[in-house]
Amino acid sequence: MANGDIVVISGSASKNFTDKICKNTSGLNRIRADFKSHSDKETFVEIRDNVRGRDVYIVQSTCCPANDHFMELFLLIDAAKRSTARRITAVIPYFGYARQDRKDRPRVPISARLMANLIDRSGADRVIGMDFHTGQIQGFFDIPVDHLYARPVFVDYIKKNFSKEYLEKSVALAPDIGSAKQTRKYSNYLGLGLAIIDKRRSQPGISEVMNIVGDVEGKNIWIFDDLIDTGGTICNAAKTVMERGALEVNAVATHGVLSNPYAKNNFRKSRIKRILITDTIFNTWYQDQDEELDKLLTIVSVADMFKTVILKSNSNDSISCLFE
Repeated sequence: MANGDIVVISGSASKNFTDKICKNTSGLNRIRADFKSHSDKETFVEIRDNVRGRDVYIVQSTCCPANDHFMELFLLIDAAKRSTARRITAVIPYFGYARQDRKDRPRVPISARLMANLIDRSGADRVIGMDFHTGQIQGFFDIPVDHLYARPVFVDYIKKNFSKEYLEKSVALAPDIGSAKQTRKYSNYLGLGLAIIDKRRSQPGISEVMNIVGDVEGKNIWIFDDLIDTGGTICNAAKTVMERGALEVNAVATHGVLSNPYAKNNFRKSRIKRILITDTIFNTWYQDQDEELDKLLTIVSVADMFKTVILKSNSNDSISCLFE
């Protein structure tokens, strides 16, 4: 199939991200879609250009308001399917409901599995996503999934912007046991020491540090995680390691959920030096002319990685080079 057969549609949550994917790229033809809300809040979508027999990529992060953005995604997929698209790929830079990935107490849903099923049933042929909360979510889909990691982009940025001497005095800190595997990969690529936090979560969004495994005294700390929501976890971790003699704390997370006002309140009181996130979520909290908080954030784009995957997927080429 020729690249000219690719069409890209943006949901309302990812217009800026889609602009970056399509910018200065021949063969990625962005087409129009309209979004409306009826008086009873039902969502209406309409694809404005022809997709018959074409390879359609629908870009939509399912961030806040997650329910609205998921519904847009389902309807866009269904509209493309009923318009006889050749193949439909859901490009989901941030996959909402991913934290509800298991039944860990009585009478609760596995919401991540339900969302995956709904994407399947809507008519998607493939999914491209980044840093799901847990790797097992790939198995919730009954269609192929290209699961990308922001790690290569972050590693490249850190190596270019921090001195060898600084990194030699740094330690990669896993904020919980579940993130230890990914944090170890960061530590290997950057040549950092490794420490792990043992925490207890009393309720969703609230956690307490119980213990730290590893040496953090006299070290620059790098906390790696898949997302930052309220910021409670990394702020508690930063407080604990600073009390144990750390020099400074940096936080790195793929998805900047940054729920307000909780995130701002936590970061305003925290001892974090800087935060690196990607542009998978367009969040306006850092555009509120709050200089104290704005200076914390650095946004590293992963749009080029998604662009590469879309082009390779269209031509049925391997994307394994992105994981090396």
